[in-house]
Amino acid sequence: MLPKNSSSIIVKSPARLSRTFPHVLLASQASAPAPKREKDAKKRVVITGMGLVSVFGNDVDTYYDRLLAGESGISLIDKFDASIFPTRFGGQIRGFKSDGYIDAKSDSKLDDSQRYCLVAGKTALEDAGLGSHELLKIDKERAGVVVGSGAGGVTVFSDAAKSLMEKADNIRLGKADLMIAGGVDAPLIPLVFGGFVACSALSRRNHDHQTASRPWDKQRDGFVMSEGAGVLVMESLEHAMKRGAPILAEYLGGAVNCDAYHITNPRPDGFSVSSCIQSSLVDAGVSAEEVNYINAHATSTLIGDIAEVNALKKVFKNTKGIKMNATKSMIGHSMGASGGLEAIATIKAIQTGWLHPTINQFNPEPRVEFDTVANQKQQHEINVAISNSFGFGGQNSVIAFSAFKP
Repeated sequence: MLPKNSSSIIVKSPARLSRTFPHVLLASQASAPAPKREKDAKKRVVITGMGLVSVFGNDVDTYYDRLLAGESGISLIDKFDASIFPTRFGGQIRGFKSDGYIDAKSDSKLDDSQRYCLVAGKTALEDAGLGSHELLKIDKERAGVVVGSGAGGVTVFSDAAKSLMEKADNIRLGKADLMIAGGVDAPLIPLVFGGFVACSALSRRNHDHQTASRPWDKQRDGFVMSEGAGVLVMESLEHAMKRGAPILAEYLGGAVNCDAYHITNPRPDGFSVSSCIQSSLVDAGVSAEEVNYINAHATSTLIGDIAEVNALKKVFKNTKGIKMNATKSMIGHSMGASGGLEAIATIKAIQTGWLHPTINQFNPEPRVEFDTVANQKQQHEINVAISNSFGFGGQNSVIAFSAFKP
């Protein structure tokens, strides 16, 4: 029997399976009318803090301002000798300092992924009004931390989004009042980089690396590897209101599934992804018609970009009024951190009413049929947003957010 806090699993099965295993959601059920949104303040999950480390620095507002400006954070790699590889560029973090967050002795012993994670986590807590003094007032038995990483975990690139969904469920189930969740990755090392070169996943546009990440463009030739960390502070609405916390947005729901279609390639028709999206909407208590913004996974690969679009078309029959953009066009694919960094971009879009552009749109794929916010930012009032994260092996995660409304 599946545990009570397990995520919905999409399967093609006889209807009687749902009676035997009530936590299994059948693909045929995914299009059923969505239930009403959660009203219980103990079960509603809100975002009260955000922290990150990115190619655009460690400040959330600066990060989003540079996204809105359409800047590229891609550069030639000098962390190691990349000249031996056919790809020699990536989203390398430069000038990172942990001063004030990690003492010098500890800092020298830590890996970059640990350093990024600690700084992102501590800045998220500060953003939530939980400095060292305020943290002493928190019931430690009702709080927790989980951060996904691309390597070492089973969900790879979808890990951050999965950690956000799972920890939100802990709050919904009454197991916690406050959770710190997100993702981190520092994959720019020869072993990892070489592995992705070997499977022909990376762009080789060395002569024009800042335009290499070009989701949905006909001339895309692979993704651009990046690094970073993105962390959110999530609380029950009741807990956040009791301590007078700033409420940045509301987490509505999410879903995860896996089709094991292929070790690297997604299922071309997008069936499993569409099922995951439908499940996330059911979990969020919203209909497809309420969604008007998608922060896409969109890595700039030939197969993956169109597979995601095929999935979206199955769910969103009318693409008019829906805006979709790709954060990776500017910061690259930060692997296990991507879901966290993109969740932050999604929440900033909700807060500001501005969508960052998808840059490097020179020759768009006509099959896309969504407004991809090509090359210029757009003003857009968001009703419900979803953020997609997909990984090798058919691992899919989708999470939904909206502005907080009492």
